[in-house]
Amino acid sequence: MSAAALVAAVAVMVQADTAPPYLAFPEPGLDDPVVYEGYRTRLYRDARGNAVQVYLDHKSGRVVHLWADALDESIGFTARDTAGAPAPLDWAGQGATAGATRGGRTLGYRLTSPGALRLGLFVLGSMRLERDFHYAGRDTLALDAPPFVPAELVQLVAKVERLPPAERRRALALLGARDVAALRARLEPSVTVEQTATTWRVRVAQPSFDGRNHLALVLRGDARATTVTPRGSVVTIRPRRAEGGPGGPIAIAVEIATDAPALTPLSREAIFNDAFRRFYESVRADTGHPLRFRRLEREVRGFELLSSREKLMAGLPNFATYFGRDMLMTALLMEPVWSDTMPEHVIAAALRKLGPAGDVSHEEALGGQAIRENAAEYNRTGDARLLAHLAAVRENYFMVDDDFQLPVVAARYFGNPAVPAARKRRFLTQYGGPLRKNLAYVWRRAEAYARDPVATNLVGFQRDPDGWWHPGSWRDSRVGYAGGRFAFDVNAVWVPAALEAIAAMRAVLDSAAGLPDSATLASAIATWRGAGRHFEVALAPAEVAARVQAKLASLPDTERAYWNSVLARTGFPADTLRFLAVSLDSTGRPIPVMNTDAGMLLYLTPGGERYLRPFLLPYPVGLFVDGLGPLAANDAYASPAVWQMFARDLYHSPRVVWGREVNVLLAALARRGDRPALDSVLDAVERSGLRHAELWSYRIDGAGLHAVRYGTSSDVQLWSLTDLAIQFLLRR
Repeated sequence: MSAAALVAAVAVMVQADTAPPYLAFPEPGLDDPVVYEGYRTRLYRDARGNAVQVYLDHKSGRVVHLWADALDESIGFTARDTAGAPAPLDWAGQGATAGATRGGRTLGYRLTSPGALRLGLFVLGSMRLERDFHYAGRDTLALDAPPFVPAELVQLVAKVERLPPAERRRALALLGARDVAALRARLEPSVTVEQTATTWRVRVAQPSFDGRNHLALVLRGDARATTVTPRGSVVTIRPRRAEGGPGGPIAIAVEIATDAPALTPLSREAIFNDAFRRFYESVRADTGHPLRFRRLEREVRGFELLSSREKLMAGLPNFATYFGRDMLMTALLMEPVWSDTMPEHVIAAALRKLGPAGDVSHEEALGGQAIRENAAEYNRTGDARLLAHLAAVRENYFMVDDDFQLPVVAARYFGNPAVPAARKRRFLTQYGGPLRKNLAYVWRRAEAYARDPVATNLVGFQRDPDGWWHPGSWRDSRVGYAGGRFAFDVNAVWVPAALEAIAAMRAVLDSAAGLPDSATLASAIATWRGAGRHFEVALAPAEVAARVQAKLASLPDTERAYWNSVLARTGFPADTLRFLAVSLDSTGRPIPVMNTDAGMLLYLTPGGERYLRPFLLPYPVGLFVDGLGPLAANDAYASPAVWQMFARDLYHSPRVVWGREVNVLLAALARRGDRPALDSVLDAVERSGLRHAELWSYRIDGAGLHAVRYGTSSDVQLWSLTDLAIQFLLRR
């Protein structure tokens, strides 16, 4: 479908009923609007059942549409009033209309504004492009700022333009462009305005860089009530004034369209097992607690939006793609509540994307992001074959933890007596080859430490070009592991569990090529079970007090006063404080950052109660914050250099609580029947008002500590939705 045809298709959608949002945040009765700080979002389902999310950010005036389909697409713009402040756009009505056209899908809804608007900073492409636009601070620029164009594509156009004529013609033919000017025109969205006596229409359209897919945004209004004035890439919409009086509010119809391929959604009947369905019905029947059912239904719907036959997406709106770790972690936590076919989807998705060495893909690059990465490769190598498949999916193999998580999930599937043996054999017939490749890769990574168990033989991260150790596990912000090379969670949790999984699966494998014999494997497992000793930190009471007080002295006055008041109530421990460091440095020495990663050890292995104490000790000594939950980290015992790292990057710092870690901890406590600890953690996170978010933070003022939504948190996040299993376990 051409760009012109796609834009025209918006106006001739097949008839469809207007449907209410499938999900909305914040939701009255379930969410505190204050903690969302002007952020509101709705999620709909298009004509193929794929998720379409629209969010309004009143702090920036940004309006973003995520199309969670096979290309992870996005359409965004910024709305400001005529004084330059973010415009307070609002929904007009509840519903949206999903339609289908020949080769495309559409969605329409309405917005209102109390006064005149200026619209600009249009970004059409992948959701990764929208994220990069935000990370680069481009959403704060003037509306007529130069378009946000990926540098890789600008460089590719320049490279093609410099080619000898014959090579240039071949390159342009592969890209479906008649000349360089036509190729360059694809770098920016086109903005056109059409007006009649009764209506006006603003059309923003852009093809993908390879010309094979198209996105369109159409804004419509009543020309008798409003005027529209284009100026370059900025559009001004004003209310008409009646008899010289003030203009009224503005109503805008918004319609988006795509011709990208769709995913194949899974229904809740395919996702959940009979035990969960009985639990669901019991909650629905409990009319004395209606909010409990509303929250449960919201989470079930969220899980549906992320689930397809092709993959489970990591989250909406930021990560509408396959993330290996997120799928595998979710598979472990959702075992009590989902159907026995769901692990097959997860394991198969990971095995289809396995790297040549047998490592698991962390993340796929789709659509526009794949084009950017393939363009960078073409710019580097000049390999014209890349131009013929510029949108080919690319995989990211930098992560380490997912390589070892896959065997754990696979072993649980093959060990599940509820799965018929015939189905297991069919699955192994189809995927046995790549599975064995992964298991052999795991053994190669684990073998050095099994032979010689010194810290520097542990599984480490890769070194980035600047010398930094690339954080290759879930704390994947730049500073998540405090600059460490060897992560606790990889080495003390996942490698031992993966080796045990290999031992459990030997009986079902038709070949043990690349794997050790049973005796060697058993010895390796015993050795790796002791890997946690390298991460142990023990501090005497005086040392604890000195380090905590030094950290507090570095904080702003208001925060220091608040945490000192907490210490005045809770005090310092009178005995040795023991915890497991988040990582080791390149020489194998612990970097003493207290962290939540021992929660997975508590979940996967019996015993280990000694690891629970840091979760329940109040911050700034431990991790626990009343009314908030367990912080992802406590860097008080590390060096000031580490404090500064986390101050610059808060994503996995002492300023955040992660829903993932809360759910792991709650699942571990529920399995152990540790009701006092369970109640303490549940109460804290419930009072935050953000228990079901991906992650959340806090601010401190004279009135105390207040939970706040983290700015880039996903609204629907796969491993946060494992709360469904937590609710089931708690009720049971």
